[in-house]
Amino acid sequence: EDPPFGCDCKPMCSRFKKKCCSIATGSAFAYDNNGRVKVPHGTPIYECNKRCKCGVECVNRVVQKGRMVKLCIFRTSTGCGWGVKALETIPKGTFVSEYVGEVITFDEAERRGKKYDKEGQTYLFDLDFNDTNAYPFTVDAAIYGNVSHFVNHSCHPNMTVYAVWADCLDPNLPKLALFANREIKQGEEISFDYLNQSKTKKGQTNKEETNNINKNGVKTSSSYSNMVCKCGSKNCRKFYL
Repeated sequence: EDPPFGCDCKPMCSRFKKKCCSIATGSAFAYDNNGRVKVPHGTPIYECNKRCKCGVECVNRVVQKGRMVKLCIFRTSTGCGWGVKALETIPKGTFVSEYVGEVITFDEAERRGKKYDKEGQTYLFDLDFNDTNAYPFTVDAAIYGNVSHFVNHSCHPNMTVYAVWADCLDPNLPKLALFANREIKQGEEISFDYLNQSKTKKGQTNKEETNNINKNGVKTSSSYSNMVCKCGSKNCRKFYL
């Protein structure tokens, strides 16, 4: 975590400063003045890092500060095991939690994936945001992780995953940040789409896109193909894939 450069913005960054980290890297300024994400899903987010001259209160320092919202792990009544719910209303665009775990190689992920398939569960998340055909790393939250370990899947989720870089600018090692894609009510279970599939205009899954399903940073598809979905949403796919 030794970034090669940082911005000269003082006292903090804004979308009007062309040398700010996010703009200098060719991306868009990701946050509004309240620190809520405003760029479309799939947009890489470059936060300010330890080489930047802006202070800790800079609006472009969000995920690196950690979780700020109150969450609670609870036992679901839908057969989904443990889940996580909000203990406060979470506005749209708010950073909720980082998906963390053990960083392993692709080959190790393939080995563990076969084991997890037999157990009917998996916590593998491919780090394939870098636009290449090969991705060397996967996050496994099975043993090491945080509250995100207990976040359930939904075909109509209230959170979206973004790739975020700060001190570590390795394109293959982004942070996996979960942001609210709508207002989440107090007491509501939080969720994200484990597969995050793109849909055709008729709402059918595009086979070509499904075969390349991890392109926007989603959990490994091979470990979900035969798992029954119990999210209960109106547009439930019935199976994870």
